Amino acid sequence: MEPDRERSRREEYSEATRLALLQAAKTLFASQGYQATGIEAVAQAARVTRGALYHHFDDKKALFDAVVVDLQAKAAHTIATRARAEPDKWRRLRVGTDAFLEVCLDPAYRWLVIQEAPAILGRRRYQEIDEAYPLGLMTATLISLRRDGELTFDDPDLLSRMISAMICEVAQLLADSETPETLRPRVQEALDRMLAAFRRSSSP
Repeated sequence: MEPDRERSRREEYSEATRLALLQAAKTLFASQGYQATGIEAVAQAARVTRGALYHHFDDKKALFDAVVVDLQAKAAHTIATRARAEPDKWRRLRVGTDAFLEVCLDPAYRWLVIQEAPAILGRRRYQEIDEAYPLGLMTATLISLRRDGELTFDDPDLLSRMISAMICEVAQLLADSETPETLRPRVQEALDRMLAAFRRSSSP
């Protein structure tokens, strides 16, 4: 019993250390940028040794990768939680895209995931992460709509990528706008109309 309890405590401490490193790295990467952030600074901010950091992550790039995965996993959770409450699939898609836009408006997410990650991790790795989390959710919904005969476009994967790219760009426009409160309703209207164009009419 004692060895099991001791192992459990070590595992809890290890996970707490990893989470502290991820939080410290996210804060520093977002405020200073990837290139300007050193491993030593992350370790100090997390109040752990360099050895503890390297126990969890091979290098700075691996740490950045983990930060991006964490941000994408949390984004997917937020999107799924909001969309799951909607019984209608089209409404689920609409709520999900709106939730994704909210995620993209977060400065840390927008800077680290949308702007820095593709260049630092490489396009292939970036797409792997995206497909496993937010993009994967949208694609799955579109595939389901296509299977049910409710989607007129025959390539759900392509459509999902196009919608995702548009939302990321719109998030930047909103962030740069001096009147986002005026622009946001127009963005929502445009998105509604675009999605409606791909919806098969139920009328004879």
